[in-house]
Amino acid sequence: MKVRVHVMLKDGVLDPQGEAVRHALGSLGFSGVDAVRQGKVIELDLEDGTSDETIAEMCEKLLANTVIESYRFETI
Repeated sequence: MKVRVHVMLKDGVLDPQGEAVRHALGSLGFSGVDAVRQGKVIELDLEDGTSDETIAEMCEKLLANTVIESYRFETI
């Protein structure tokens, strides 16, 4: 089974990469971009039947820094 994990910085955490992208878009002439948040997507190939609890444990222990990041995952 394939699982896609989406990791984003939590609200209130500074996002310097997102700010750099917002600034670059403005420099390229794209107006109206007020904010950009940048995250990451991780795709996993797992054995069929891997439990949501196991996937959440993977996220908590390695894939996301839960102090500053939130995550969600979906089976694809």
